[in-house]
Amino acid sequence: MNNTERMHSGMLYYPSGDDVMTEQLRCLDKLYDFNATRPTELDKRAHMLKDMFAEIGEDCYIEPPFHANWGGHHVHFGNSVYANFNLTMVDDTHIYVGDYTMFGPNVTVATAGHPIDPELRSGAYQYNMPVHIGRNCWLGAGVVVLPGVTIGDNSVIGAGSVVTKDIPPNVVAVGNPCRVLREINERDKEYYFKDRKIDAELLESIKTAD
Repeated sequence: MNNTERMHSGMLYYPSGDDVMTEQLRCLDKLYDFNATRPTELDKRAHMLKDMFAEIGEDCYIEPPFHANWGGHHVHFGNSVYANFNLTMVDDTHIYVGDYTMFGPNVTVATAGHPIDPELRSGAYQYNMPVHIGRNCWLGAGVVVLPGVTIGDNSVIGAGSVVTKDIPPNVVAVGNPCRVLREINERDKEYYFKDRKIDAELLESIKTAD
């Protein structure tokens, strides 16, 4: 098994091997070009993302700068995924993101880890574990998701949270380490922020006007 195969196995490997670095640098050149695009070059960005990512659906938008160890080469996006400034995908192995999920600014999703043993770590060894983020999730500003984590559909991760363990679907979770605060409930269908009520008629009129 070579380094490239070990990358996706969860085994320890040497990430600076020639068989890895040649392909990685090619991907990073594409990422550099994406981050150099102008704000008006939306079609160009969309085309570039389709070339950069393992998979990416329709109507996805990433606000540059975007950072990724492999330039998105191991990232799988569904449809209508939105990412604000400074999304960081440590995509040394695969990251899966479902439809309609949103990332606030400065979110980091990491698949890579290093041994705790200092002697092994000094040899620059690494291991990677995939991350799964479900459909219609919202990760607030500054969230960090660690290797091997799964976040269930519809869940909201509060700003600044560090997600160290799996989060179930349909919950609000916050903190460091991130813990479930509560389930998403009927009140959330009536109020969108604290005591501010959702005006369904107004929303419908705005949608119709657009």
